[in-house]
Amino acid sequence: MELTTKLREYRRKAGISQEELARRVGVRRETIVHLENGRYNPSLKLAMDIAKVFGATVEELFRFEG
Repeated sequence: MELTTKLREYRRKAGISQEELARRVGVRRETIVHLENGRYNPSLKLAMDIAKVFGATVEELFRFEG
């Protein structure tokens, strides 16, 4: 199964940089880069923290396909 994400789309719409999002959820910017590229599967806590920043659900941001 492959992780697909709308994280970049939501982040850009909100006008938040990767660095700012990383700071808000307590991770390194590189983690956000890997999430946006589908190379990192977030923990449930991280996925929920990110969703909270955007007022979205985890399911709106992340999906496993395949």
